[in-house]
Amino acid sequence: MSMILSASVVRVRDGLPLSASTDYDQSTGVQECRKYFKMLSKKLSQLPDRCTLKTGHYNINFISSLGVSYMMLCTENYPSVLAFCFLDELQKEFITTYNMMKTNTAVRPYCFIEFDNFIQRTKQRYNNTRSLSTKMNLADMQTEIKLRPPYQISLSELGSPNGFAHLSAAEYKGTGKISAAPHQRLEPVTLPGIVSFVLSLLCGALNLIRDFHAIESLLQSEGEDFSYVIAFFLGTAACLYQCYLFVYYTGWRNAKSFLTFGLICLCNMYLYELRNLWQLFFHVTVGAFSTLQIRLRQPQGKSPDYNV
Repeated sequence: MSMILSASVVRVRDGLPLSASTDYDQSTGVQECRKYFKMLSKKLSQLPDRCTLKTGHYNINFISSLGVSYMMLCTENYPSVLAFCFLDELQKEFITTYNMMKTNTAVRPYCFIEFDNFIQRTKQRYNNTRSLSTKMNLADMQTEIKLRPPYQISLSELGSPNGFAHLSAAEYKGTGKISAAPHQRLEPVTLPGIVSFVLSLLCGALNLIRDFHAIESLLQSEGEDFSYVIAFFLGTAACLYQCYLFVYYTGWRNAKSFLTFGLICLCNMYLYELRNLWQLFFHVTVGAFSTLQIRLRQPQGKSPDYNV
C-alpha cells in the first residue's frame, strides 16, 4: 500500500528540528529510515533544494526554502508528484504561520510542535487520494518535476565522511546548479554585512562615474592620462567583485578578498592626485570593511547532533 508515513520540518542552517508528525509505525525499516532523517538533517546546507533518497522499501523526499527544509518518509511506490505536492503544501502553510525571525531565533528542538496538527491532517488527505481532487494542481507540479527533477541521493553518498564535496557537476543533473563546492551555503547576512555591501556598490558607482569623466576628457584631448581610465575601471571591478564574494561562496574566497582589497589600495594610491584625503580614506576604509565582512561570513559548518 502506498502512503506517507511521517514528516518533519527542520532548520537548514543547523539541522534543528522545528516540528514533526507523531510516528506510530515502529517497524525495523521505519526505524532505520529515522537514522537517515538524522543524517540528512546534518547535511541540508550542502544539498540542493529538492532531493530524494531511496532506502529500499521507503523513500525520503525533501524540499528547502527560506532556511527551512520540509522532509517526508513514504513507501517506495508512493507517487513522486504527490510527495512533492505534499511538501509544497507544508511549506506554504509553515511560511504563512511562522515568520522567518521566529524560525531563525528558535533555540529549542520542536518549538513549533503545534504544527504537527496540520501535518497530520494533510498526511491523512494525501493518504486518501480520492479526497484530493481539486485541492492541488498536479499538472503544474508534474511539469516542474520533469523540468527540474529532484536530485537522487545514494546511500553511499549519505554515508561519506566528507559529505557531498566529492560530487561532480556531471553527477548532479537534478537542479542544474552546482559549483566547485556543491551548493555550499554561507551564514545568514548580518546588518554590518548589508551596510558593507551597499557601501561597496556605492564606491563602485563613484569609480565608474569618474571613469566616464576620464574617458570624456581623454577624447577631448585635455591631457588626461589613459592610465587613470584603467585605474578607475579596476577600482570599479574590485568593488563589484567584493560584493560578489560577500554573496557567493567560491574557492579561496578569503584570499581573493584580500587580493581585491590590495587592488583597491593600489588604485587609490595611483589616483592620489585626483582625490582628496577624505575621498581616499573613504574608499580604502570601505574596502577594508567589506573584506572583514567577507571574512566573517563563512560557509555554514556541520550541524549539532539533534535527536531527529
